[in-house]
Amino acid sequence: MVGERGVRLSGGQRQRIAIARALLRDAPILILDEALSSVDAESEAAIQEALDRLMRGRTTLIFGHRLSSIIGADRILVLDDGHVAESGTHAALMARAGVYRRLMAGQAGGRPDGGLDDDAPEGAENDEVTPATEGAGGDEAPAVLRAAGPGWRDVGRILFGLASGYHARLVTTFVLGVARVAALIGVGLLSALVVRAVSRGEPTRALLVALLIVAPAAGVLHWLESWLAHDMAYRLLADMRMRFFRKLVALGPAYLSARRTGDLLGVATHDIELIEYFFAHTITPGLVAVLVPAVVLATLAVFGWPMAVAVMPFLAYAGLSPVLGRARIDRLSARAREASGELNAHAVDSVQGLAEIVAFQQEARRGLALTARATAYAEARMPFLADLARQSALQDVATGLGGLAVTVVGAWLVAAGGLEGAMLPLLTLLAMSAFVPVWEIAQVGRQLADTLAATRRVHAVHAEPVRITDGPGVTLPGARRDDAAAIALHDLTFTYPDRRRPALASVSFTVSAGATVALVGPSGAGKTTIASLLLRFWDPERGAITLAGHDLRAWALEDLRRHIALVAQDTHLFNDTLGGNIRIARPDASPADLAAAIERAALGPLVAGLPEGLDTKVGERGMQLSGGQRQRVAIARAFLRDAPVLILDEATSHLDAVNEQVVQEALVSLARARTTIVIAHRLSTVRAADQIVVLDEGRVIEQGRHEDLLRRRGLYARLVSRQVAAAVAS
Repeated sequence: MVGERGVRLSGGQRQRIAIARALLRDAPILILDEALSSVDAESEAAIQEALDRLMRGRTTLIFGHRLSSIIGADRILVLDDGHVAESGTHAALMARAGVYRRLMAGQAGGRPDGGLDDDAPEGAENDEVTPATEGAGGDEAPAVLRAAGPGWRDVGRILFGLASGYHARLVTTFVLGVARVAALIGVGLLSALVVRAVSRGEPTRALLVALLIVAPAAGVLHWLESWLAHDMAYRLLADMRMRFFRKLVALGPAYLSARRTGDLLGVATHDIELIEYFFAHTITPGLVAVLVPAVVLATLAVFGWPMAVAVMPFLAYAGLSPVLGRARIDRLSARAREASGELNAHAVDSVQGLAEIVAFQQEARRGLALTARATAYAEARMPFLADLARQSALQDVATGLGGLAVTVVGAWLVAAGGLEGAMLPLLTLLAMSAFVPVWEIAQVGRQLADTLAATRRVHAVHAEPVRITDGPGVTLPGARRDDAAAIALHDLTFTYPDRRRPALASVSFTVSAGATVALVGPSGAGKTTIASLLLRFWDPERGAITLAGHDLRAWALEDLRRHIALVAQDTHLFNDTLGGNIRIARPDASPADLAAAIERAALGPLVAGLPEGLDTKVGERGMQLSGGQRQRVAIARAFLRDAPVLILDEATSHLDAVNEQVVQEALVSLARARTTIVIAHRLSTVRAADQIVVLDEGRVIEQGRHEDLLRRRGLYARLVSRQVAAAVAS
């Protein structure tokens, strides 16, 4: 399993899967939209050769910023401000000195023929290097949360523990519930007394006044109980959702990489919502269901103990049958909740990948998969509902037989002179009323089973150990923060959970304060893993990373992450305004700081062109923006963050040459006073680094400056030459 949205693969590996899909599709029309933007130089040459073979005899449209991917096109259309500005071959467009040349001059390296600049040593491109798959192998952890775990007694303790701050409300709700049932019983008894008084010719005024008071009081008490119970329940739900969110934050991206978004969404919404039923509809009815029958049995025993004995078996059955069948009901409900989680996860996955589903005509197949999961949910649900329907029918039978038993025994007592005849209807009504709260608690059995299963799924998240915890905090000496930005990796080894091969093995290198270090290597070599470890999304199993001489595990997480700004390969934008998405880096930033960050990230023209400027909604995951615009928003966040450590993970991979040059100049300016780690496949972006660290299969293969590494004719030289060879072959 590659994980949701391929989270267990590197960006380059995910892009190669997309290319493999196109190759497998074997369609007469091929559309390549930045197909090589995240592919490493070693793989690019081989993929470009495969694409060249595939394009023969096919109509091909290439959307790209990289010169190597378009240099051999039969015709190049240059778009500017929504219009076709130029058209022609690469050589012809370079000769015109227009928009195209301005876009591609940087990548052409100033050569007269417009070809790619090649400073790699001759012969280096003949060696083969096989990219590694980061963290390949291993068994998969279940992605959908299970509804198994604590027994119902433990679940009850968990639920009551959640209400620790609401004990006064719980007691009040219980008192109101008892009073409501007593009022309902009172209405029946008073009505029967009125009938008896009329039959005897006795005064009924006092009884009618009491009935006039008790009848509306029952309604008022019911309203008060329901309002207070629901008010408490929904306040608890709000608290539970906040605690759930805080737990997910504490678990961090490492936990989310092994889970399905749709399933977690179901827990945060539907599962927690089901817990409301316990507090609003179960606690008070459950206590009343015990108290009222006990009072009724005591009353029957006073007037005629045989009646109490006669009704007791039926009351016992009505009260115990939901409990005795609890184990089977819980198993069925747990299976249904898990099936619901799988259905939610598949639905969210399908919505997120709708473009790919439509593009590859997988609507029917994906629909069948969704139908299969919906059917599995229905099949898990039906035995559960059938069992509960059978229980409800038997409850009704027990209630009727209980009333009949009291009537028969009471009639015998009346005939024997042991009971006044006028009391028999009253006691029969009283006995029947004992079944009312028991019947109510039996009716919530189905929902209670769902609540218990939902509670187990919520508890499964809260019971997950938090592996990344706050350190005691560090004190940074000196007045300048830049003096405290040196980074060192000491014999670092890290293996992803459930994986056999280490993603990093004995990695060591240092980054001086204010220096720029580039991490390069094939896809899956461990570059992004280092960035994740620097932010403490994970902790290494061996070795350490130090910042300002302190182990990262000694830092308070908030202080550590305040010191680091990350521009990731895949930027997540929220369904908020453009300004709000940038301000996430520093919500208290002044308008002047925000404007400066926008200009330095080359976002000025975009803001000017939007209908509402910074107040324009960018859509979910920023879908209203292009890939390059989303990446520039991430860069603007980094500028606004103004942190002493900067991590650029393929920060310019989706930018066109003009904007890349502008942003690169700004990044160079920003990096002068900061410790910068650059992760890149485009080797032209790392040439000026103070040091280049070359990774392969999770190990440091080479270290040095660009010129020194080229002279060594090792892996770095091969990566450079491969990138050049891709364009030369075109």
